[in-house]
Amino acid sequence: MIIKMKTLYIKRAAVSAIIVWVLGNSAYITSYYYPVMADPDVHAFWDLSVVMIPAASFGAHIYYRKGYQTNGFLLGIILFLAALTLDVLITVPFFIMPYGGTYISFFLDPGFWFLGIEYVSVVAAYWQLKRILSIT
Repeated sequence: MIIKMKTLYIKRAAVSAIIVWVLGNSAYITSYYYPVMADPDVHAFWDLSVVMIPAASFGAHIYYRKGYQTNGFLLGIILFLAALTLDVLITVPFFIMPYGGTYISFFLDPGFWFLGIEYVSVVAAYWQLKRILSIT
């Protein structure tokens, strides 16, 4: 199967990725102030995994609202790579390292990759639903 990507609009993709990244990081950081579980790291992960669904959907909506035809799976990967870049530049040095974490511990955490798969999947699902609903 060949996946074709009509055109990727970099500026709109960057805006979408930044919005999702800000929403996700805000949810993650805020969850530490309202602990529900005994382990605050697990609580923050679950909060982020729940918030990721509407946040990624909103980011996809921002991108696709101009009628762009970019493949959702590829867009999801691009948005995830943009978020990964923001994590390298901002999240790890300012929010992880001061508390004893490292780049290696952050990026080798299976939860990080679960969230990445979730992010790409939600954007791809949004694209599929948008295509199906616009056809009918």
